[in-house]
Amino acid sequence: MSKKQKQTLWRILASAVLLAAAVLLPVEGWLRLCAFLVPYAVIGWDVLWRAARNISHGQVFDENFLMALATLGAFCIGEYPEAVFVMLFYQVGELFQSYAVGKSRQSITALMDIRPDYANIERGGELVQVDPDEVSVGDTIVIKAGERVPLDGVVLEGKSTLDTAALTGESLPREAEPGDDVISGCVNLSGLLKVRVTKAFEESTVAKILDLVENSSSKKARAENFITKFARYYTPVVVIAAVLLAVVPPLLGLMHWTESLNRALIFLVISCPCALVISVPLSFFGGIGGASRAGILVKGGNYLEVLADTEIVVFDKTGTLTKGVFNVTAIHPGECSEERLLELAALAESYSDHPISRSLREAYGREIDAGRVTDVEEIAGHGVRAEVDGIPVAVGNDKLMERVGVEWHPCHRVGTTVHVASEGRYLGHIVISDEVKEDAVQAISALKAMGVRKTVMLTGDTRAVGEDVAARLGLDEVHTQLLPAGKVERVEALLKEKTGRGKLAFVGDGINDAPVLSRADLGIAMGGLGSDAAIEAADIVLMDDKPSKIAAAIRISKQTLRIVRQNIVFALGVKLLVLALGALGMANMWEAVFADVGVSVIAILNAMRALRAGDR
Repeated sequence: MSKKQKQTLWRILASAVLLAAAVLLPVEGWLRLCAFLVPYAVIGWDVLWRAARNISHGQVFDENFLMALATLGAFCIGEYPEAVFVMLFYQVGELFQSYAVGKSRQSITALMDIRPDYANIERGGELVQVDPDEVSVGDTIVIKAGERVPLDGVVLEGKSTLDTAALTGESLPREAEPGDDVISGCVNLSGLLKVRVTKAFEESTVAKILDLVENSSSKKARAENFITKFARYYTPVVVIAAVLLAVVPPLLGLMHWTESLNRALIFLVISCPCALVISVPLSFFGGIGGASRAGILVKGGNYLEVLADTEIVVFDKTGTLTKGVFNVTAIHPGECSEERLLELAALAESYSDHPISRSLREAYGREIDAGRVTDVEEIAGHGVRAEVDGIPVAVGNDKLMERVGVEWHPCHRVGTTVHVASEGRYLGHIVISDEVKEDAVQAISALKAMGVRKTVMLTGDTRAVGEDVAARLGLDEVHTQLLPAGKVERVEALLKEKTGRGKLAFVGDGINDAPVLSRADLGIAMGGLGSDAAIEAADIVLMDDKPSKIAAAIRISKQTLRIVRQNIVFALGVKLLVLALGALGMANMWEAVFADVGVSVIAILNAMRALRAGDR
């Protein structure tokens, strides 16, 4: 509890004691009025001050004005205990609201703790702590055990495990060794790491996350905008209605002035729209907070609404449904052994930095002796020709085999086939393919269980590879061999297939996905290894790159929207009922207090459930 909340609590307790004393005091007339004015001043001075200040600034119709008018009016008609209790109960509701908003903010602002305080950099043979802003791209930083990774980079030396829970919501530590990428915001759990910085602090993962979190509440959902407009017109309408209720019946001789004024004051207390104005934004804020705890960053409440209506989900393949890491999955030798076939391919490709070349060297697993390789010729779109131990070797696709005049045969395995030939003889081929993510099948089935009508994959890969992945995952549709412009065209066509309020979401991770992420109703980016352009263009970012989190995000959005609708129906229903009873003289001040503060407390309690939406 904050200092201000503690002060409010003490004021509530002091006012309650003073109110009890005023009720028990055997005094009448002015002394009785003064006895009740003391607890009223203790508990209500700030409401009166805010009402007066807002009126002086031209902002008349708000909850402070309503509470001040209703309670001062109650004093005027001699309802002293009711006047103090109404203000006391209102402040209890305000304290509860402040605590609820604080809890909601904690779930999001806890992410602010991921901001690193310093970075260790070597200067003059010593480690110096500097502000992360002062570190340049290319500098080497040292991260000790227990310290937070201050900047994005690549591990140069050392091995360790990293706690990524603050970023991804996952409790399982991630291994880090030389050559691995590390992202800022993680905690180094064990060994000492030397890291070469690859991004300036303002472009780092942690800086982008903090920016997303700080600005997430600026994009309001339709329901929030409705409540804002509703309150703007609702408040002056009920004040005018209260004035008419106080004046018209006595003028028509239907009741006494005291009774009509009492009804008007009760009507004002009932009419305060606190439950709606507080609970609806709090519900969206709680939903965003609950999602962030699960490693899902939502850039605004409006995107939660869109997500809840998603009926078509379109995926990129590489890096989204697959790991984007190529591995040797099959070795099919012809006139030599598997070991010899892989050795020749790895040595011939040793000078290339192509992902396929790297996968061949990793599968070979031994140190490459560069002295064994001469006369290397890399042929764009074909492969590599070189001499290994003085023997000519050709490694590449079927086009290269035809170019060197070697008869080859296709492979039944799906993937990229690398053929190997030497001295006019076909030695065999190696299959390299991308691995499907462990949770990809679960992601597709979970989406269908959440009510997603259609799942589609768009990829620039070959038809055979694309259709194989789609079949394994159970996707409804696949389109292959697409350039970025082709992906946009396909999304345009799919947008026309939407029904009613249905929305289309696109999930991607690469630079080439940015145009499609922007064009879709909702863009979802892989934040762990995704490109900056994709994360910038997206509306939702999955920090651990797991496609199964999409279904979790939809579940959170649906639960949040369900809570919002519950609060709107409950608050308006009770309000209208008690307003009618108040206007007819069938509701007293205590029922008015429940219709205002009681409904607010119940609505806030319900809104706080959105915070736990991401816990499952």
